[in-house]
Amino acid sequence: MKKIENKTYPVLNMHCAGCASNVEKTVNGLPGVEKGAVNLAANTLSIEFDRLVLSPESLQKAIQEAGYDLIIEEDNALELQEEEQRKRYNKLKIKTIGAWIFAIPMMLISMVFMHMLYAHEIMLILALPVLLLFGNSFYINAWKQLKIGRSNMDTLVALSTSIAFSFSVFNTFYPEFWTSRGLDAHVYYEAATVIIAFVLLGKLLEERAKGNTSSAIRKLMGLQPKTASVIRDGKEETLLISQLQVNDLVSVHPGEKIPVDGTVSEGSSFVDESMITGEPVAAEKNVGDMVLAGTINQKGAFVMKTSKVGKETLLANIIRMVQEAQGSKAPVQKIVDRITGIFVPVVLGLSVITFIVWMLFGGINMFSYALLSAVSVLVIACPCALGLATPTALMVGIGKGASNHILIKDALALEQMRKVNTVVLDKTGTLTEGHPTVSQWFWENGEEPQAKEILLAAELKSEHPLADAIVNELQSQGITPTALSSFESITGKGIKVVYQGETYWAGNQRLLNDFGAVISVYLKGMIEKSQSEGKSIVFFGQNKSLLSVISISDKVKPSSKEAVKMLQNMGIRVCMLTGDGEATASSVASELGIGHYKAEALPSDKEDFVKELQNEGSVVAMVGDGINDSQALARADVSIAMGKGTDIAMDVAMITLMTSDLQLLSKAFKLSRQTVKLIHQNLFWAFIYNLIGIPIAAGLLFPLNGLLLNPMIASAAMAFSSVSVMLYTIFYGKFVMRF
Repeated sequence: MKKIENKTYPVLNMHCAGCASNVEKTVNGLPGVEKGAVNLAANTLSIEFDRLVLSPESLQKAIQEAGYDLIIEEDNALELQEEEQRKRYNKLKIKTIGAWIFAIPMMLISMVFMHMLYAHEIMLILALPVLLLFGNSFYINAWKQLKIGRSNMDTLVALSTSIAFSFSVFNTFYPEFWTSRGLDAHVYYEAATVIIAFVLLGKLLEERAKGNTSSAIRKLMGLQPKTASVIRDGKEETLLISQLQVNDLVSVHPGEKIPVDGTVSEGSSFVDESMITGEPVAAEKNVGDMVLAGTINQKGAFVMKTSKVGKETLLANIIRMVQEAQGSKAPVQKIVDRITGIFVPVVLGLSVITFIVWMLFGGINMFSYALLSAVSVLVIACPCALGLATPTALMVGIGKGASNHILIKDALALEQMRKVNTVVLDKTGTLTEGHPTVSQWFWENGEEPQAKEILLAAELKSEHPLADAIVNELQSQGITPTALSSFESITGKGIKVVYQGETYWAGNQRLLNDFGAVISVYLKGMIEKSQSEGKSIVFFGQNKSLLSVISISDKVKPSSKEAVKMLQNMGIRVCMLTGDGEATASSVASELGIGHYKAEALPSDKEDFVKELQNEGSVVAMVGDGINDSQALARADVSIAMGKGTDIAMDVAMITLMTSDLQLLSKAFKLSRQTVKLIHQNLFWAFIYNLIGIPIAAGLLFPLNGLLLNPMIASAAMAFSSVSVMLYTIFYGKFVMRF
C-alpha cells in the first residue's frame, strides 16, 4: 500500500545548473521517490513520493548531505525561503564588496606597478582574504561535490583559481626555476582574485533578478490578509489567519480583504472579486452567499462563517498551482538538463586538452600560455545560462498568465499549446451562460401587469428548472408577487394556481391541451420559430385562454462570438460539443460561425470525438466546465477549464481560465507562443555563448592574430552570460510579452 504525496519544497544554497542537477539526482536516487524535479529559477523541488517509505525529514537530511538544504515546514514556507534568500543576498553583497576591495588594487599592481618592490608578495597578501574569506564557499562546495563524485560551477571556479594561485605562489618563492631556463616567472594572483570577484558579482545580480521573476507569487500571497477579526463568546478578537478554524464566525469591515473562504451569515455588502473572476463590477453578497479569500469588501459590513481555511481556500489553491507550474518542466528543459548534467566534466576535459595541445605545439616556452588558456576555459564555461534559460522564461510566462486570470498548472501545456490546431468547446457554460434565461416573451393581447404578478407568485413556488428563469426575468422588471388562493404542481406538465376565483396555469404543451386553450396564428408562428432555434417553450394561460408564450434558452455569452472569431483568425479550427438536441446545437453553432459540432453527446461521446480528431492528425485543446467534460479534458493534448465550472474539471485541466470571458483563450495561445519564443531565444544565446567563448578561451585565435583571452575577462564574460539571460527575460516579460 502506497501513500503518494505531491509536494513543492524550497531548496537553499543552489546557485547554478549543476547544483540543480545534483539535487535532482540525489532526490531521484532515494527510496520511495516516484519523481523529483528541481527549478533553479524558483529554487524549488517538486517531488512525488511515498510518505510511508520516505519522510520529509529523511529527504531534508539527504539533501543536506549533498551540500544543500531544504525547507520542509509547510506553514509559511515561502516566507521562510524569502527570509533565507534575503540573508543569502546580504551575505553575498558583503562578500562581493569585500572581494572587489582587494581585487582592484591587485589589478592596479599587476597592470601599472608590476615592477614595484615586493609586488608579488603584496599581491599574495591581497589574494589570501579573497580566496580564504570572501570566496571560501566555492572551495567548500566543490569539496562537498567531490566527496559524492559530482561537480558543478563551484568545481570550475575552485579548480581554476586554485591552479592560478598555486602556480603564482610557486613562482613567488621559486622564480629561479623559470629564470634559470631563460623564462619569466609570471604570477596570476590578479586572475584568481578577479575571477572570484566577477563570479560573486554575477551571482549577486542573478539573485536580484530572480526576485523579479517570482513577483507573481508574491503578489498572489499579498492578496491574503495576515489577521482576521473573529467573534468568539460574543466578543471580537484579532487572530492570525493560521489560527482560524472551519465554522468560525469572522467579522468583515468595510474596505477589508476577506481572510478565508466562507458564507455570509449576517449582513450584506458588495465585494470586489475581480482578482478571482476578472469581473470589474462588485458582486452583491447577502446571507448564504459565498465569499472568497483575498477579495475586497466594499462599503457594507457582514459576518461570515468560515468553510475553508489555510491551504484549502481557493486563493491558496491558485498559489499552489502557480508554484507547481513554475516548478514543472517543459520538454525542452529536460534536454537542457541532460546537457548541463555532463557539462562540467566535459569542460574539465576540454581544459586538460587545451593545456596538452599548447604544450605539444609550444613546449616549455608556452607553459604560461597553456596554463592561462586552460584556466580561461574553466572560467568562461558557464552552465548557469543554459540552466536558467527555460525556467526563468516559464516563471515569467506563468506569472504573466496568473496576473491576467490564466492559471497554468503544467509547463507542458505552455509548450504544447503552440502546436494546437483544433479547439473543441463545450457549449453549456463555456460558450453559453450555463443557465436558462428568458429570451423572448410573446403576449396574445398585450402585456398584463397583474398577470405577471400572478405568474411570479406561482413560479416562486415551482421547483421546475425553468421556473428560475421566469422568476429572475420578472424580478428584474420590478414585478412583485401577489397572494394566491391555492397552488398545485402537476407532474410532467406544469403548475396551476387560483387567484380571486380564477384559475391560472403555466407549463408545457400537454398542460395547454388539458385546458383546451387555442393557439392563435401569431403565437403559433413565434412558437415554431423559437423551437427551430432549440429554445424551450412555457405556456401561460387563464382558464381556457392562452395569455402568453415564454421562450427560454441558455444565452450565448456576449464574448463567445468574438472569441471564436479570434481563434479562427489565428488559424485554429473550432469545434463544438453539447448534450443538447440537434436544433439547439445547430442554432448555437450557426450563431457563432462554428462549422463542426456534435449534438446529444454523452461524456464518452465527447472523449471519442476528441480521439477521432487526434487520429486525423490534429493537436487538440479541449475547453469545458463540467464533470461531463472531464473525460474529454483528460484525453485532449491540452485541457482547459473555465474557472466558474466544477472543481473536477479544474483538477483535470492543465489550464484554467479564471473568468467567464472566453476571449482569454486566444490570450492563452498568444502567451504560449511568446513564452516558447522566449525559451528558444534564451537557449540560442546561451548555446552560442559557450560555442564561441570556449574555443576563444582555449586560444583558437592566437595563431591568427595573437589574441589570448585573459582569465579575468573570461570570468567577466561568464558572469555576464547568466545575468544577461535573467535581465533579458525580465525585459521581455515586462515590455515585449503582450496579449
